[in-house]
Amino acid sequence: MSEYRYTTLREKPQIKNEAAAWFHEKWGVPEEAYLECMNAYLDEETELGWYFCMAGERIIAGMGVIENDFHDRKDLTPNVCAVYTEEAYRGKGIAGYLLNMVVADLKNKGITPVYLLTDHTSFYERYGWEFLCMVQGDGETELSRMYIHR
Repeated sequence: MSEYRYTTLREKPQIKNEAAAWFHEKWGVPEEAYLECMNAYLDEETELGWYFCMAGERIIAGMGVIENDFHDRKDLTPNVCAVYTEEAYRGKGIAGYLLNMVVADLKNKGITPVYLLTDHTSFYERYGWEFLCMVQGDGETELSRMYIHR
């Protein structure tokens, strides 16, 4: 893992615009939505942050934490969101490292449990996440899996 650098947006605020564009490219959510959440984190209006893995100056993986990841269970908060690792870097434990980093950071801030919405069925269990229930995603016809990390 030494060839990669793991960081938060507060540690590397100069990547904010690049990060918002990167997440937008991966998920199709407007850049403005990412920037709004990132600015709130940088301005210390919230402790729900943004986490990255860098290869040199390039973002190769990232995820954020928001109140609600577009689902009907508003009581299950906060949510890890926008989990993505560039295809060439998958299978190297990068996303798992970032997930553990997020959980540890939030626990240090007294924020626990944490939730995560996904369609994956076995990936998150490897990192201490437990299946909690099925939830309805906004605008989705099928239910999605909600996980919890206590």
